[in-house]
Amino acid sequence: MSKELFKPGNMLYPVPAALVSVGKYEKEGDEKDCNMLTIAWTGTVCSDPAMLYISVRPSRFSYHILKETGEFVLNLTNRKIAAVTDMLGVKSGKDHNKFALSGLTPEKAHVVKAPLVKEAPVNIECKVKDIIPLGSHDMFLAEVVSVSVDKDLLDEKGRLALEKADLIAYSHGQYFALGDLLGSFGWSVRKK
Repeated sequence: MSKELFKPGNMLYPVPAALVSVGKYEKEGDEKDCNMLTIAWTGTVCSDPAMLYISVRPSRFSYHILKETGEFVLNLTNRKIAAVTDMLGVKSGKDHNKFALSGLTPEKAHVVKAPLVKEAPVNIECKVKDIIPLGSHDMFLAEVVSVSVDKDLLDEKGRLALEKADLIAYSHGQYFALGDLLGSFGWSVRKK
């Protein structure tokens, strides 16, 4: 098998296709002061305390809201809201009320003031701990302060059955539904 040299770039795919919601939402009607942006540059950075990052271009409408409030909700997306997730990454919050445009429903979060997206199967509330300028994007390192999951994702023992969420991923400009289960952590070395 031969390899072809390819231009240097971000090849760490797939990544989550997520909606980040920002602003202050305390009651119906407040969504006009909130915004959502679609991101793929996100991931886990620490287990204890639970932390993740998102990377956002300073030119994005949500950037200044995010920087000012210091909090956000990372909403995981699924097949049902895939088209809306894509559209919200194309349209700007400076021109549109994205909740009205998308038909998605804002809900009051448990800890942060940014809204949850009701239709997202998992909502991860975060407080920014640090902002690191990196070039085209700034990285927002954040602590996870609360997580909400759809009740139908919990099995009879209370285990989160995330495979039921029908999550989507972004890979090199395209969206994909996640596929077949190959095994669980440690399956390759378990005694049979």
